[in-house]
Amino acid sequence: MLELINQRRSDIPAVTHWDYSARLQTVDAETHPAFHEVLCAFASLTGYPVVVNTSFNVRGEPIVCTPEDAYRCFMRTEIDALFLEGFWLLKNEQPPWRETGDWRREFALD
Repeated sequence: MLELINQRRSDIPAVTHWDYSARLQTVDAETHPAFHEVLCAFASLTGYPVVVNTSFNVRGEPIVCTPEDAYRCFMRTEIDALFLEGFWLLKNEQPPWRETGDWRREFALD
């Protein structure tokens, strides 16, 4: 079974299930012009007019609900950039993140 699962199934494997299906959502310029513009710009940079819609959290932690949660998750992980309430934040431009203890032990993994 692993041979079947580990096969490359598309140019965008992050959104392609093992059975070659995907759960697509579409956006058009008339109903969501701002997001459509983002997708077009992304496509011009990458060749793919696709983004992955996923939950914003670290495995085992609750979903991000506040700007504070978002910034904390951003700084604790390997996320490079965060768009938060109209502002682009780049990890390498942020002050060092300091906290005591190991935050990864705060929640049990599922």
